[in-house]
Amino acid sequence: MGLASATENGILLQASSYSGYHDNLQVVAGSRKKKMAQTLNEWLWQQEYWLPPGISWEDMKETEDICYPQPQHLLLSIPCALFLVIVRYFFERFIALPLSKKLGLRDKMRVKALPSPVLDTFYTTHSKNPKEQELISLAKQCDLPTKKVERWFRYRRNQDRPSLSKKFCEASWRFTFYTVSFFTGLTVLHDKPWFWDHRECWTGYPQQPLLPSLFWYYMLELSFYCSLVFTLPFDVKRKDFYEQIIHHAATIFLISFSYCANYIRIGTLVMVIHDASDCILEPTKIVNYMKWKRVCDGLFITFSAVFLITRLVVFPYKVLYNTYYYSMEIFQPFFGYYFMNALLMILQLLHVFWSCLIIHMVYKFILVGTMEKDMRSDTEESDKGEEEKEQMREKKKNGMVYFNNITNNNCIQSNGAQQRNTKTPFLVNGYAKER
Repeated sequence: MGLASATENGILLQASSYSGYHDNLQVVAGSRKKKMAQTLNEWLWQQEYWLPPGISWEDMKETEDICYPQPQHLLLSIPCALFLVIVRYFFERFIALPLSKKLGLRDKMRVKALPSPVLDTFYTTHSKNPKEQELISLAKQCDLPTKKVERWFRYRRNQDRPSLSKKFCEASWRFTFYTVSFFTGLTVLHDKPWFWDHRECWTGYPQQPLLPSLFWYYMLELSFYCSLVFTLPFDVKRKDFYEQIIHHAATIFLISFSYCANYIRIGTLVMVIHDASDCILEPTKIVNYMKWKRVCDGLFITFSAVFLITRLVVFPYKVLYNTYYYSMEIFQPFFGYYFMNALLMILQLLHVFWSCLIIHMVYKFILVGTMEKDMRSDTEESDKGEEEKEQMREKKKNGMVYFNNITNNNCIQSNGAQQRNTKTPFLVNGYAKER
């Protein structure tokens, strides 16, 4: 009994010592993580990065009378973004979708691809557009003709394309937000001195008090772009998908940094300039989906003019020249100055990219007389292209190819001159007949 009791006491003693050692390790690891987080926090918020020389965070502390932007305020944008996602869901389902049906918008009926594990696996893991050799290999594996495999992939791609109603709902939501945001910006800024004289953006910088109206205007814009990031995997994927990702990231960084560094005045100008053309782009998409050609053409011309003027004229003069040149009259360059201008230049490069697309569409509009089907980045692969190719291949196989201006021996005059036949022959099962 005594030996057993001593053994048990020894085991318990070892267990307690191991538990104490493990607790000590956790305490040490926790303290190291806390120290690393504190070091990172101190490095990130060095005043040399965010504020001009001679200004410290002590000078930017809030008081009872004066409120300055604080970095922790930005955390409010996350629940606000989630709230906007919920509002968007109910808006699209109970307002935009019924509205599209009342306006007569009907989705195109698409043939569904039959279930095929082999083809589904290749489609999801390898490629949505297999090459000819891959089609032949898949056809052998499935014991199907190559044409049927090719048709299966076309049907499968069609299933993944967004419907017109989905695009209508998304454009309706964005149109609603951009309109509200644009007129909110005008309401907030119309009586502010820097809206009319951009030199006023730097008067008293960086100790410029934060007004409640400017704070909520900032939160509205930042929350919206954060919500776009949340819904990016579910939104319509457009031709400029990667440019949109860069745009959203640069916008969020720009809004966040400008808030922390108290670039509020210049930030409000950037936001209202962007919303001016965006609130015209979305209704242009909507009427394009509705096939209202004349209204669409008019909105497209209006959008093109507003976009090119605001993004290529107003933005460089009102914002870029302002931040690059006039700010130098107030303070010496610092990290925030270079970082802010770098983000603004990224936006301007995107403006140039989209402007080239719009100018190309305007050129086509002048030649054709109506707007192209694809509006800026809102494009999708057409079903008709592949179907027409398929029909053409079938017609060629059956000898149903029509010819214009065919010459034959009977059309050659005795003097050797070639004469145009007024009746256009065509081939039926290999035999030429006149229409």
